[in-house]
Amino acid sequence: MISVTDAQLDAWLAAFLFPLARILGLIAASPVFNNAALSARIKLAIGLAITFALAPALPAFPQVAPASWAGLAILVQQGLIGIALGFTMRLFFAGIDLAGELIGLQMGLGFAVFYDPQNAAQLPIVAEFVGLLALLIFLALGGHLMMLSLLAESFIVLPVGASSFHVAGWETLLRLGATIFSIGVLMALPLISALLIANVALGVLTKVAPQLNLFAVGFPLTLMAGFIMLALTLPYFAPALERLFGDGYGAAIAVMRAASGM
Repeated sequence: MISVTDAQLDAWLAAFLFPLARILGLIAASPVFNNAALSARIKLAIGLAITFALAPALPAFPQVAPASWAGLAILVQQGLIGIALGFTMRLFFAGIDLAGELIGLQMGLGFAVFYDPQNAAQLPIVAEFVGLLALLIFLALGGHLMMLSLLAESFIVLPVGASSFHVAGWETLLRLGATIFSIGVLMALPLISALLIANVALGVLTKVAPQLNLFAVGFPLTLMAGFIMLALTLPYFAPALERLFGDGYGAAIAVMRAASGM
């Protein structure tokens, strides 16, 4: 007759529940995995599949019962670690969305909004286009596999229950918030510069020929110039985004190392 003790049952549950909490936290906050089109059941199934795949290769877990107060504290801690890792990469996608908003505003398409179920908000149509393009390039570059690799590495840098998430990790994550604005401005700068030149030229033309209707002439020209510049810069999006996603991966590793006290 097979007998299972309480200690063995707690060890089995801990080996499964502790990594599952971190994995579900990452799925809830990271790009691609937190897509609103994926139902909660699909996300849970993805988390369970990743947990079954990673559990045999993970370091030893502390002998803590998951149902105890200490076990619940570890579960919350693991969930916060996963959210922090996913949110780090999400910051870079927020910078890309900001670049799309700046481009659309400069083109005069700030009023053309579209409901984005991913962010549950109204976004300009240009920002939605740039965001979808970045997401497709992220998948084409294997970004979802990069996130899984980051997740596996996090269990080595931040073992379950071995140490707490140091304050330095949260400080590093907060400082990364400034990258949203730098990414948005740098990505939108070529189009903003070209459209600024076009607006200056229209201003000079209006001053020379006051009888011209600026609203009737300027808006179509600005819109056309914006679409032409957007088409010309599209081939350069992939290399720029590849470097950007690499920086995001490095930033997530920096957050982990700071959180571990390294």
